[in-house]
Amino acid sequence: MDPRLIAFLGVAALLTIAPGPDTALVLRNSLARGRASVVPTAAGICTGCVIWGAASSGGIAAVLNTSAQLYDALRLAGAAYLVFLGLRTLADVWRTRAADEPTSSNQDGAAARASVGTDSATRAGRAAFRQGLISNLLNPKVGIFYTTFLPQFIAPGQPLFLMSIALASIHAAMGFVWLTLYGNAAVRLGDVIRRGRVRRAIESTTGGVLIGFGVAVAVERR
Repeated sequence: MDPRLIAFLGVAALLTIAPGPDTALVLRNSLARGRASVVPTAAGICTGCVIWGAASSGGIAAVLNTSAQLYDALRLAGAAYLVFLGLRTLADVWRTRAADEPTSSNQDGAAARASVGTDSATRAGRAAFRQGLISNLLNPKVGIFYTTFLPQFIAPGQPLFLMSIALASIHAAMGFVWLTLYGNAAVRLGDVIRRGRVRRAIESTTGGVLIGFGVAVAVERR
């Protein structure tokens, strides 16, 4: 196997498991929407990675290095989106707090939620995919990272565009597997604590983490 590819796999694996906005978003959706949201959220995030890979090879992402205004605009948009998702998570926790109490009416509500039709599930999956995609594409650090990271593992003479997409796809595949496993583990955890205060605390913490990531992105300096 090409030593460059081996090195790439090692570095990509470490980057994949590092906690960040992606893992926070998967945790948020898995707890709020259940198992059906895990794969769409991970797929949206990983699709964004592939798009950034293509953009980096085409030189589009490199523009972010030379245009501070464009970088800041995209960064602030991404920060605002993360804060929005965090606030929405907290609002959902507060709105459903009464429904978490073990009463007969809540049991009826759980049965009603379990009977949600295929159309609603499809819409929820599309929303989860869209959230993952938008959060990734609004993160200019991904574009900068791919622009500076991927070329180091492309040998001279190899096609830049194809190799960039191939490496980005490998990274995305690793991320998809990791985020799916992570999300499903969070779902199982959520099933255990579904009716307790612990669940609300975890969801509130997740919302706070998303807001924290958003604020950190907004105030960071290049």
